[in-house]
Amino acid sequence: MPGGALEPGETIHECVARECREELGWEVSPRYLSGVYYHSAYHSQAFVFRCEAPAGAEPSLSAEHSAWRYFALDELGAVQRRRVEDCLNYAGAAVSGRF
Repeated sequence: MPGGALEPGETIHECVARECREELGWEVSPRYLSGVYYHSAYHSQAFVFRCEAPAGAEPSLSAEHSAWRYFALDELGAVQRRRVEDCLNYAGAAVSGRF
């Protein structure tokens, strides 16, 4: 999952679009915010959005990354799995959690 910190003056919607552009080379429009999660180790919030990849697009990775692949849910760690499952099970309202 692409991600990163907000730039000064940036909205969370602008941030997700920028991070996907920078890390994947994709122009995306967020469909919905599925969750907001507090990470105690970093004293920060993570916002998870559902976005659609451009049709037929392969990621064009930034210098920050050397490879990509899809993961089965059971291959993810507990935190990532919870966030992905919350997104996939979106019922019309964002959920929240803490880790």
